[in-house]
This record gives sequence, structure tokens and C-alpha cells, in this order.
Amino acid sequence: MSNCPRCQQPIKPQAITCPHCRLVLKAHGHPGIPVHRATGEALLCDSCVYHADDTCNYPQRPHARECTLYQDINAPKMEVKPQPNQSFQFWFKRNLLWILLLTLLLISFLITILQ
Repeated sequence: MSNCPRCQQPIKPQAITCPHCRLVLKAHGHPGIPVHRATGEALLCDSCVYHADDTCNYPQRPHARECTLYQDINAPKMEVKPQPNQSFQFWFKRNLLWILLLTLLLISFLITILQ
């Protein structure tokens, strides 16, 4: 369980609002969209990835104290490497039309030669 940023009371991780102080914890009433809030006098934009690479389109930028898009620039980045089998499946699905056309052309060529 985590604590509410305003009243410090324990709350469930999927809570949309704090049951004690009614602070909105999830954006648009959706449990999968958290609302990130700045602590103290710091602004969120100072430590956000999107602000650093200038791709942020949030209206309150660069003075945002609450944001749904916030990604901490200091958070460790996880590299996801595709498994060899997955990358082949992805390539195969992406090029299925060309593979079928090439196969049809090859079969047609073999039929022509063998007659």
C-alpha cells in the first residue's frame, strides 16, 4: 500500500481518489493513468524526459506541478531485447506478401522448366 501525497493516509494502489481527502490520484477516472505531482518547490518539467528532449506538448510546460505524461529522467532505463525467435516472427509477418509472391513465382518457374 502507498500513502496519499496530501494527507499521508494509506491508500490502495488502484484507488482513483484518496478516500480521506478526495485528492485525485488517477487521471480521467482511469486506474491506469497516474497523476504525477511535484514535491516541495520543484517543478516536474525540470526532471522530465520529454522536457529534456523538447517533445513535451503539455500546456502547463515548463511550470507543470501535475502531469500525466511525466517520465523521470533519472529513472533507470530498461532495454528490451527481442528474442531471436520473436524477431524472425516479426520479420516474417511483415514480409509475408513478398514471401508469398516469391514462392508463387518460383513455383511458376519450376512448372515452366519441367514441362
